[in-house]
Amino acid sequence: MKHLVYIADDEIHIRNLIEMFFQSGGYDTATFDSGDALLQAFEQRPAELVVLDVMMPGTDGLAVCTRLRQISDTFIIIVSARDSEFDRITGLTLGSDDYLTKPFSPMELVARANALFRRRESANLQADADTLSYAGLLLRLNAREATLNGVPLDLTPTEYDLMVYMARNREKAISRTELLRHVWRYGSGTEVDTRATDDTVKRLRKKLVKAGASFSIDSVWGFGFKLTQKGPHDEDPPT
Repeated sequence: MKHLVYIADDEIHIRNLIEMFFQSGGYDTATFDSGDALLQAFEQRPAELVVLDVMMPGTDGLAVCTRLRQISDTFIIIVSARDSEFDRITGLTLGSDDYLTKPFSPMELVARANALFRRRESANLQADADTLSYAGLLLRLNAREATLNGVPLDLTPTEYDLMVYMARNREKAISRTELLRHVWRYGSGTEVDTRATDDTVKRLRKKLVKAGASFSIDSVWGFGFKLTQKGPHDEDPPT
């Protein structure tokens, strides 16, 4: 069964270009010239992936992303001309799973979408048990649910997969390259800024701190990250 992708951009040539590459990649697609039209269609038939421009008439892409994340865990990729670090962090903080800046490669966009679906399928196939626990954290792998001390954690698909990988590799320093390969599912030949992991880690840290976690995701300078339990006098890492 083909994955359904919704594409929203107010520029018709960009919509058509993205749609052409996704269809060539074996996806079903539907395109929209506004965020409002996409949201209306999503309520009738949810898509498995949404590709959003930010600057659109009516409800902009960031507001659409926020609304989608409130009602669904569908994958979201933002494609925008806004290319500052602040813009990328904002998009990822609101719940997008990836953020590409214009001009962009349609082939890379589809490759990133493939990586998202591949990661989810791999996580389901490779789960060696239904649950994974660590310091009050409980991950229900088949249901893709997370709780901390019995309270549900609201994680995006990417945040959830990152939490699973780090819990399986607790107390071990994990490089950014390893995370890109095993969580983001990027191949070794793919040129990706390894700092792409940092934005997701920052979001996940904030949620764990807010939930009162007794463990933290610590930075390993110049290398990556490490999941460790906090001592009674340890401070939370900067978020």
